[in-house]
Amino acid sequence: MPLLHARRAFAAAFCFSPLSISAQTPVTQLDTVVVTASRSPQRIGDALGDITVIDRQTLQQAGGDSLASILSRQPGVQVTDSGGRQTPNGVMLRGANPSHTLVLMDGVRINSSIQGGVNWGALDPAAIERVEILRGAASSLYGSDAIGGVINIITRKGPEDRPVSAWADLGVGSHNTFKASTGFSGAADGWDYSLVAGMAESGGYGSTTPDVAFDNHHPDDDGYSQHTLSGSLGYRWANGQHLGMSFYNSYLDGDYDAGQWSHPAYALTRQQVYSVTSTNELTDQWQSVLRMGLSKESYDDRAWGTTFSTLQRLYSWQHNYQLTDDQRVSAYVERTEERPQHGAGLEVTQRNTNAVGAVYTGRLGRHQLQASVRNDNISAYGNEITGGLGYDFDLTETWTLGVAANTGFHAPTFSDLYYPGSEHPDLQPEKSRNIEAHLRYQKDGLKADATVYQNKVRNLLTWDNSTYRMENVDRATLRGLSLTAEYAWKATTVRASADFLQPRNDATGDTLLRRARHRYTFAVEQRLDALKLGAEYEFMGKREDTRVDPITFTSARITLGGYSLMNLTAAYEFSESTSVQLRWNNVFDKQYANTYGYNAEGSNVFLNLSLRM
Repeated sequence: MPLLHARRAFAAAFCFSPLSISAQTPVTQLDTVVVTASRSPQRIGDALGDITVIDRQTLQQAGGDSLASILSRQPGVQVTDSGGRQTPNGVMLRGANPSHTLVLMDGVRINSSIQGGVNWGALDPAAIERVEILRGAASSLYGSDAIGGVINIITRKGPEDRPVSAWADLGVGSHNTFKASTGFSGAADGWDYSLVAGMAESGGYGSTTPDVAFDNHHPDDDGYSQHTLSGSLGYRWANGQHLGMSFYNSYLDGDYDAGQWSHPAYALTRQQVYSVTSTNELTDQWQSVLRMGLSKESYDDRAWGTTFSTLQRLYSWQHNYQLTDDQRVSAYVERTEERPQHGAGLEVTQRNTNAVGAVYTGRLGRHQLQASVRNDNISAYGNEITGGLGYDFDLTETWTLGVAANTGFHAPTFSDLYYPGSEHPDLQPEKSRNIEAHLRYQKDGLKADATVYQNKVRNLLTWDNSTYRMENVDRATLRGLSLTAEYAWKATTVRASADFLQPRNDATGDTLLRRARHRYTFAVEQRLDALKLGAEYEFMGKREDTRVDPITFTSARITLGGYSLMNLTAAYEFSESTSVQLRWNNVFDKQYANTYGYNAEGSNVFLNLSLRM
């Protein structure tokens, strides 16, 4: 215990130390700019597609929640979990598999080449400036894995032409949770810079129930500790000429349950991302963006001795041509090199993808159009050609009607192809065709959107108990309707959403596992001078999962009950530089599960002190 207190005291002192080197500087608020919808910056109001931005304020108000939990509150997003942020989680967009969500960090792919998903627990919200969510197949923009959509994580960086500023957050919460983070950023004389450091630890809660498969239950609390370091450095050596680098490095030590005879069980996870980008205005209409990136994820299970890692190198060169004030063409070449390793041994340990693509965006009066095409040449398969076409028409100044069609694919992981004992190198990529239509309204603080979609996936990868390997045996259809609305007036903001999903296995007619067919959310925020109060309500419908018989190891379908959650938030600004935030999740301590045999967190509170200088 003395060592624990010493670590926390040091973290608190470290967090507040940068504050003495800076003074408060007002920041001008700018229109939200997104890059994910078209691979180049544009105002979110001009972006085609079903896109949402989670801004820095929302991440700040989330307290001690994981990034996966924050994403789960967004429309069209559902998560699977294994009992806590330190255990494997999956994020599903519009009902697609977790491996069908492409995840980028500062433009660099971080999906694992071994297991296909992402180490969500190793992604620290304290180091993130914003998250852009693009729903719908988007392989014509980004290649493999973007069947359900794309999540683009942008880390915190220094803005242009601003003196140095610093910040610190220090929070405590339920389950003996402690979280601290600090950082500074600024820009002057052509240089821009930022640095973020954070740490977190928690005693956790019991991650499993006695019903968990393979008798992996253990009646203890499963905690974690995490350390994060992120930063950027850039130089603008002339007008329109910028060279920048960024890095992210996070380490997670997390407990989990592996039964009575494998205790204590814990795993070490690390996520690293590095990138160098040169952005150059070659002419008034021609911009060049040259990027080199590297991502590495590693996993070390100390209970079962499982180890694997993925090293990916990205090289891309994109040219943006401004044809007119309202029309742009982007053309690019891209190369991705995958170099995975697995402790069990893999017959093949490399795969290269060379891609070429183009994107057109334009507005002609009341008409807005985006078209994209891409060819991926994958060393294991050959060519995969994907395309996308979107069209919006402004019916009036307040109403917009749009339609879109796009395709996607997902290349099998190295575990699917080459894991010893279940090798199947002839597996084919999963492919999808997505169509959607939306109707939007915006006027006087009211925004409303209705989106209907259908995504048909073929060559769906499924584990075959007769061959003991992955097979391309199934087809799936994902149909849905998403409704969102937001109304802001004076000091009050109200948000609501409703998602209706039909995730069907076309081969069997069964509902796809772990997807709820109905989900409703409602949130309200009220500002009273320096005090801001909020309440969030969520209803999640029932979903189906599988139960494994402990004797025969056969599986059978089981229904997980629906649930409703209430969260409360409060924030108080003592001054322009000092504030406090309180978040109380699951106020009524509902017992529920997103995955059979695993616990979701009960009622929990997190209190955070924030300083901005």
